[in-house]
Amino acid sequence: MPATSQQQVGSRGRCAALLLPLLLLSVAPRPGNATINIPSKYKIRDLKSPPVITAQPKSVTTFSADDITLTCEATGNPPPTFRWVKDGVEFDPSKDPELSVSRDSGTFSLTAKDGPIHQYQGRYNCSASNVLGTAVSNEARIVTENTPTLQKEKKVSKKVEDGESVVLPCNPPNSTVAPVIHWMDKKLRHIQQNERVIQGRDGNLYFSHVTVADSREDYTCNTQFPSARIIVLKEPIKLTVVPSNSVVRNRRPQMMRPTGSRSSYLVLSGQNLDLECIVQGLPSPNIQWIRKDGVLSESRTSKDSYDRVLRFKNISESDSGEYQCTATNLQGIITHTYSVTVEAAPYWTKEPKSQLYAPGETVKLECKADGIPSPEVTWSINGNLTDIDPDPRRSVKHGVLTLKNVELSDTAVYQCKAVNKHSSILINAYVYVIELPPQILTEDGLMYSVAEGQMIELACETFGSPRPNVTWEGETWGTLVANPRMSQLLDGSLQISNASLNDSGQYTCTVSNSKITITAELDVLNKTVIVKPPLALRIQRRKPATLTCEYQVDSRQDAPQVQWRKNRQKLTESSDSDKYIIDESTLIIPDVKEEDEGIYTCEVITTLDIAEASGSITIVDRPDPPTQIQMTEPKDRSVTLSWTPGDDHNSPVLEYLIEFEETEYERKEWEELSRVSGNNQRTTLSLKPFLSYRFRVIAINDIGKSDPSMYTDVFSTPAAPPDSNPEGVRSDSIDPGTLSITWKEMDRRSFNGPGFEYKVMWRKVLGSGPSWHIKSIKSPPLIVTDVGNFSAFDIKVQAVNEMGKGPEPKSTIGYSGEDYPLEAPLNVEVDLINSTAIKVVWAPINRETVRGRLQGYKIYLMHYVLESRHLRRERVREGKPSNISFEMTDSNEEKKVLGDLQPYSHYALSVSVINNKGEGPQSDPLTFHTPEGVPGPPSSLLLDSPSETEMTLHWTPPTQPNGVLKGYILQYQQGEDGPMQVEKISDQAVSHFSLKLDPHSHYRFYLRGYTSQGEGLPIIREGATTLDGVPPSNISLSTGETSVNLTWVSKKRQRNVGFFIHYLKKDGTCTWKHSERVNSSQSFYTLHGLQSGSEYRLKIDFKNKTLWEDEIQTAGAKVMEVHKGFVTESWFIGLISALVLLLLVLLILCFIKRSKGGKYSVKEKEEGQIDSEARPMNNEGFGEYSDNEEKRTASQPSLCEDSKLCTDDTLDDYANSNSVQTEVIMDELLASQSSGVRDVPDPGTQESSPLNPATAISHHGLPNSAALLD
Repeated sequence: MPATSQQQVGSRGRCAALLLPLLLLSVAPRPGNATINIPSKYKIRDLKSPPVITAQPKSVTTFSADDITLTCEATGNPPPTFRWVKDGVEFDPSKDPELSVSRDSGTFSLTAKDGPIHQYQGRYNCSASNVLGTAVSNEARIVTENTPTLQKEKKVSKKVEDGESVVLPCNPPNSTVAPVIHWMDKKLRHIQQNERVIQGRDGNLYFSHVTVADSREDYTCNTQFPSARIIVLKEPIKLTVVPSNSVVRNRRPQMMRPTGSRSSYLVLSGQNLDLECIVQGLPSPNIQWIRKDGVLSESRTSKDSYDRVLRFKNISESDSGEYQCTATNLQGIITHTYSVTVEAAPYWTKEPKSQLYAPGETVKLECKADGIPSPEVTWSINGNLTDIDPDPRRSVKHGVLTLKNVELSDTAVYQCKAVNKHSSILINAYVYVIELPPQILTEDGLMYSVAEGQMIELACETFGSPRPNVTWEGETWGTLVANPRMSQLLDGSLQISNASLNDSGQYTCTVSNSKITITAELDVLNKTVIVKPPLALRIQRRKPATLTCEYQVDSRQDAPQVQWRKNRQKLTESSDSDKYIIDESTLIIPDVKEEDEGIYTCEVITTLDIAEASGSITIVDRPDPPTQIQMTEPKDRSVTLSWTPGDDHNSPVLEYLIEFEETEYERKEWEELSRVSGNNQRTTLSLKPFLSYRFRVIAINDIGKSDPSMYTDVFSTPAAPPDSNPEGVRSDSIDPGTLSITWKEMDRRSFNGPGFEYKVMWRKVLGSGPSWHIKSIKSPPLIVTDVGNFSAFDIKVQAVNEMGKGPEPKSTIGYSGEDYPLEAPLNVEVDLINSTAIKVVWAPINRETVRGRLQGYKIYLMHYVLESRHLRRERVREGKPSNISFEMTDSNEEKKVLGDLQPYSHYALSVSVINNKGEGPQSDPLTFHTPEGVPGPPSSLLLDSPSETEMTLHWTPPTQPNGVLKGYILQYQQGEDGPMQVEKISDQAVSHFSLKLDPHSHYRFYLRGYTSQGEGLPIIREGATTLDGVPPSNISLSTGETSVNLTWVSKKRQRNVGFFIHYLKKDGTCTWKHSERVNSSQSFYTLHGLQSGSEYRLKIDFKNKTLWEDEIQTAGAKVMEVHKGFVTESWFIGLISALVLLLLVLLILCFIKRSKGGKYSVKEKEEGQIDSEARPMNNEGFGEYSDNEEKRTASQPSLCEDSKLCTDDTLDDYANSNSVQTEVIMDELLASQSSGVRDVPDPGTQESSPLNPATAISHHGLPNSAALLD
């Protein structure tokens, strides 16, 4: 059932002045349950209530060893007191010392003892009373019995012959409690029962016939009394079966239990009944049960004890009737009829209900009972039968007790009792006349939600006495008393059926004659709709199936649950199985199998409603091939083929395809012979003579074709004369003087016999008489020579084989070959119609000169396009046309109108004859000149705007002047509705013209030429003047790592203008850079050379103004720059330069001084000859030397003499070269420091450093600047 949603919301106020009456219905007193309690929500203190019996005493059968308990419990306020009546006499259990009485109820009990308990046997009634009335319980009986004991019995022995029947008696102790009987042996093993040995309901053991194996001494009947918890073991019975002296003779069936032919049974409805049919006989009879007055119900009956018992459980009145048991064996039959009568103890069909009433109301307590026989119904008040009739306000009719104008004193418990001969029943119902103030029990401000089309109940539960009347009012509705969708229920609720969106709003429930109200808010949501239900799929095995279920749900609802069902059983997607794949509203079965057939239902479940739709999956497949192919009714040209259909696999067979194969043909292949509808299983096949067939059948359904059936045996048809002649007999004569007769070759299956050939016959239509020329050939064509050109012949072809000729063929007319026409048409003339059309006429041709079938005439038209008449005459004379065209006419047409000619042009014309062979000679050319016409449009028209107010038109002359061009007509129009202005240009040589125009308007221009015959067609253009251009300002940017893309939309009508894009790196130098020149018409430009991860400012300047400016940041990681050290500062560079210059000066002075030194001895020179690079240098200073050094220096007198190294020029050159070298090295040093890359030598291994002068002198004693500055 669709659910509704409700929740509490804050009160929206009464708004009583705005509410319209919705519904005004009285709440009639409604029937209550057996016990009516004031609702728990009703707020009242210490409310009295009549007694209600909650636990009834039950009848018991007890033995002396059993405990006895009679229960009687009741509720009421004040708590009720209890009273017992035994056999119509008051009985006080509290005065019996053997009985214990419950303190809070009327229940009493007796504990088991050894003494007698028969004094407690009897009929008991319990009553519960308080100030509001007395409730009476049902009658309960206590039946006491002595504990069953074993009676002294004589031992029983039975001796019978083999094959006789026998009964072993049990005789259980007498008791109202039916015992459970077991036949066992002395080892307490059950005697095996079967169709021959059966235990009856009376406890006896019945043998249909005995065998020697039945002999034993310990047949013991064990009687069990479960309620007494004892088992009585009877004396064992000895059974002796004596073998018969003669052959055991079969005996017909005889009834053992019950005896005779009829028996009757009376049973109460609801009880169980067993009908026994125990029969003797040899062999053991078979038992069958029937109902004589109807059909035996298998659902209401069952068979037991090897069909010897027919059992009824919970028997009903419909089971009354006659039943019959039939016992049958080889010797005969016996029947027994059972008459079953079902009666019923009293039972309630209408029970009175306890209820609260207000003073003045009318009370009706309905009490109806039924039974067989019909029970008598009586009423009592508080258990007293004498108080009903004397009061005129009380009446009893047909079991209905009516109390009119009840008063508070009418509060009582009323008893209704039904009695028939079987038993009695009693029921209590109280009438509680009370006054209670009205209350609304439903919470105020509830919010209800319902889906469109569903039913909703707005609760307004009230309570009070008298019963409160309520009215419902709607926020915007008028009175809806007549609205069939809205009704007020007995409990005060407002029920709205088939809710609509207009029902949304606030509703107010008011208790009449009071100010007690509550409000409820109703929100009607769109109903859930399945817009695309699952389809009925017909699918093959092993293929996937997809069922979709598209739906629409109100947006205010939560997402719905989609549940798929197969044949109403839920489907779930299992993680360990790929049987079903459920994807929201889609169900996928990847591999369809037989068990997947069924009805699939999609349920879209929301909190408010359910929408469902069903589809299906039907497994279909190609049909199975037909079977049992048989040929019957064979004839010369037919045979009947029949077959048995195979399984169609849920797709009906649409048709059957019958195929055949020629067994004697080299190419054996199956071909279609016939098709019959799917509801046929036989067909008669039409066959051709002289063929050997075998057949097979294929079934076809929607899925496809079945496999072919087994093919039949070969069926051959006898030969016969041809049934038809070849078709398409005609003459295909091409060569002159020959007749070529051809036809469509017949299919070999139409030969109908051996020795097939074609009989060809021909004769001239005129002059040859009735005689036919005949020739037989195997295949077409037949060529006959020397028959003249285009002569008519009667021709026909007949099929012939060894069995005879085909039907008489029909003749047709054919012609011999044609030749080219001999002559051209005569008297060709041309009449000028206008400058573009002429009429050509000629005399009819002599048909004999055509030499074939006249197809028509061919008109040749030669066009000469020349610049002057002189050239035109020369071109015609030379026979060189610029264009040749032709027109065809019908054979009976000797005139033709030709159009679309070029005015003011020269033409030549000739005519020829056409037949099937080809074209004859052309007539002599006939020349003519078309008159002058109007020119065509100019070839081109271009618009050029040199300024914002000026437009210049440039054009070229018409390609087809069609005469002498006089000049041009220029028309132009401002916008679509402006006046047309005209400029006439009388000089045909002019090719441009300028106009002054409005710069804010568009114009349409029409330019046409004119001749003496008038104005020609115009060429049309639209345009406007071009405005001065400016660089773009609506620029879109797209940045990369080292570039940025700039895109813009070029403005219409603006001239192209060049500009530069300026850019500045924000965290760099303050120097602006700019791009190459960019044109405004480009619409796109990429600015390269940027650094990644950097910010730039971009701008475009034009005419000393900034038109556009923006900032960007390039993508990628930012390039980290090394911060400049002091080595790049100007003061440091100046200092280093000064030091270098000072060092150079010192070196120069040193060399000068050395060049002026004394002489050194050769010996000292030789001894002191040491490699300058190996000499150590004083670490204290550059200008200090050791004595050895001075000596060695003094011993080199020829240093300056032998070498030019120390000359002035040499020193000057060296000083200059050294300065250059120093400057270069210095720049390299600064560059390396600026880049932050320096090689730091290992102090322990590096010898060349500024602090180690050992490497500061070169090989020649010169300072090494690179080493010094490293």
